[in-house]
Amino acid sequence: MTDASYNVPTSSYGLMDVEAVQKTLGRSRASIYRYANTDPQQLNLSFDPRRLNPELRQDKNDPLLFHPTEVSRFARDVLKISQVTIQVQEPAVTATNQLLQDILTELRSIHNLLEKILLEKR
Repeated sequence: MTDASYNVPTSSYGLMDVEAVQKTLGRSRASIYRYANTDPQQLNLSFDPRRLNPELRQDKNDPLLFHPTEVSRFARDVLKISQVTIQVQEPAVTATNQLLQDILTELRSIHNLLEKILLEKR
């Protein structure tokens, strides 16, 4: 049994892709696919405590994404890693993310201003 602590980047939804799980567990990409609870004939299988269970997908072409808690459970219960700590890191801020944040802030201020005007008219 070993101890492990991991800092992993996640998607915008806080989920881990196959590469992040691979780095976290120190296993090959192929082994992550073998561990994953998937089937080419069925889109979303029911929970299997002996497998790495991905989040629900809408389409078979959607990428496999895993919740950090599920990866931790799998590492602890199945791989027998005694201490598992996964720290989720926010993705790096890009110019696009910053622009979207600025747009959202501006829309919120416009919304607040419109609400204020509507309240004054009453």
